[in-house]
Amino acid sequence: MKARSALLLGSVCAALAAFALASPRVIAADKVDPVADAKAFQNFFFQKFPNVKHEDFVNGPYSMNEDMKRQWQEKEEFPPYEFALDAGKEMFSTPFRNGKTYADCFPNGGIGIRQNYPYFDEKEGKVVTLELALNRCREANGEALYSYVKDEMASLTAYMAFTSRGKPMDIRIPDDPRALAAFENGKRYFYTRRGQMNFSCASCHVQSPGERIRAEVLAPALGILNALPIYRSEWSGMGTTSRRFVTCNSQTRAVPLEPQADEYRDVEYFLSYVANGLPISGPGARP
Repeated sequence: MKARSALLLGSVCAALAAFALASPRVIAADKVDPVADAKAFQNFFFQKFPNVKHEDFVNGPYSMNEDMKRQWQEKEEFPPYEFALDAGKEMFSTPFRNGKTYADCFPNGGIGIRQNYPYFDEKEGKVVTLELALNRCREANGEALYSYVKDEMASLTAYMAFTSRGKPMDIRIPDDPRALAAFENGKRYFYTRRGQMNFSCASCHVQSPGERIRAEVLAPALGILNALPIYRSEWSGMGTTSRRFVTCNSQTRAVPLEPQADEYRDVEYFLSYVANGLPISGPGARP
């Protein structure tokens, strides 16, 4: 309860002043300004943590704590996600039963493209994540879908993220009211309180990064998706972006949505866009 109190008493005013929410459900698309939002979002973290190198925010809690960072850097010599990288590489190159591969479904053969996902599909009118695109590729080639939260999907996305390491996040928002609405819906979801603990995503990852909740150091929201998928000691295994969202809802005693629900896809769009320019660091490892 002490940790919870610390969270609630954090620097909420500065954060929320920068990201005042629009309460109506219907979005006034002509008032949405993702460029200004991204600039304000990044500046908030840069000013709150002036001693953290900008590109280091993608390392989550390790950018907030020097002792943890040293331990993590030593662990990176034998990273716990290495098994997933190996499995993902093999899966990626293994042909489907019809002879095609994942490379046939993606630009540049699927190599070095993680920084461009999620994207807004103007034909469909919705956000498409990398996880969703991988399962659609499988479906188009007559293969069964994978779980969105771990195992094969985590291995595939780990390999694809690894081929993009160091590339700056480069999410585009086309001049389309539906894309602007998706960005705004994602932002609203991120800042909306929910669950028995009445927490929003921002309660932990904007108000209180660097602080502890129980034994865990809270990660900054800036760059939080650049490291996905991740190996978590808490999970004793790999998890995808979908798993991270579901877990976050569960930890605040909210009812998680289905993986790849529109709300999760939109919040992934929002968080990825505001991290534009920061490098892909996935796959990552977390406590």
